[in-house]
Amino acid sequence: MVSLTQGRRPDDLARGIASVLAQEDVELDIVCVGNGADPGALPAGVRRLVLPENAGIPAGRNRGADQVRGDYVFFLDDDAALASTTFLADAVRMLVASGDIGLLQPRVTDPAGAGDPRRWIPRLRKGSATDSSDVFSVWEGATLLPRPVFDACGGWGEPYFYAHEGIELAWRVWAQGKRVWYAGDLVAHHPSIDPARHSQYYRLNARNRVWLAKRNLPWPLVPVYVASWTAVQVLRWARRPDRLRPWFAGFREGWATSPGGRRSMGWGTVVRMARAGRPPLL
Repeated sequence: MVSLTQGRRPDDLARGIASVLAQEDVELDIVCVGNGADPGALPAGVRRLVLPENAGIPAGRNRGADQVRGDYVFFLDDDAALASTTFLADAVRMLVASGDIGLLQPRVTDPAGAGDPRRWIPRLRKGSATDSSDVFSVWEGATLLPRPVFDACGGWGEPYFYAHEGIELAWRVWAQGKRVWYAGDLVAHHPSIDPARHSQYYRLNARNRVWLAKRNLPWPLVPVYVASWTAVQVLRWARRPDRLRPWFAGFREGWATSPGGRRSMGWGTVVRMARAGRPPLL
C-alpha cells in the first residue's frame, strides 16, 4: 500500500494508515511517501520514503509503488481512510472473481456527513452512488490494481503533476484489455473539499486535458476530444472570466508544450470503450 503526504494532515494520515493496518485476511507492505516533507511519526510496520521536493502527486505515488511488493498495489491519499476492516480482502475477491477488472475505485463518502460531491462518481450519468459499473476515469484517492496491470500501464502519468492522471490510468487499463470498475458496495472515507482550493487548479486542468489527449488518443481524435471539453468549460464558466482566464492559459500551454510519453490506445480500445458505454470523446 502507498500513502502519499506532504505532512500537512498528520491526524488524517494517522487515521488512514490505522484503517489499513486494521485490515483482515491480507498481507500488507506499506510505505508512506513524504512528498517534499517528512511524514512524521509512523506506526510500526510502516516504512517511510522522503522525497527531497514535491515531485507531484503522480510521481510521488510512483516512487512509493517502486518500494512495495505484492500481487496488488493500493493507493490511499493522506486524507482518506477505509470504512471497513475487510475492505481490501473484499476488493481483492472482487478482482479475482471478475477476472478482467484491472482497476477498482470504491464509493467515496464524507464521514462527517457534509455531503458527497457528485464528481466522486466517475460517470456521465451519475445515478445512485451505490450503483456499481464500468467507468472510464477514477477518483484517485483510493484505488486498487493488480500489480502486473499497474506496471503494464507505466504507472501514474508523472508529467501531469496534478489533475487528470486518474483518467489516463483508467484509459491505459482499458488499453490492456481490462475493465475499470466503480464499486458502489465498497466504501472509502474522504472529507468533502473543493478541488479548486489548489492555486493552479484551472490552469493545470486545461493543460492536462490537452496533454491527456496528446499522450493517449489516436491523432484524429485529439482535436475532437479537446474541442468537446473546451465547449463544456466555456458553457460552464461563461460568466466566470476569473476561471476562464487561467483555464485558457493552461489550454495554450498544453498545445505549446509536449508532455512526452505518448502511448496511443489504438482504435481497438476506442471501439471497446464505446461498446462499454463511453468512447474517449467527452
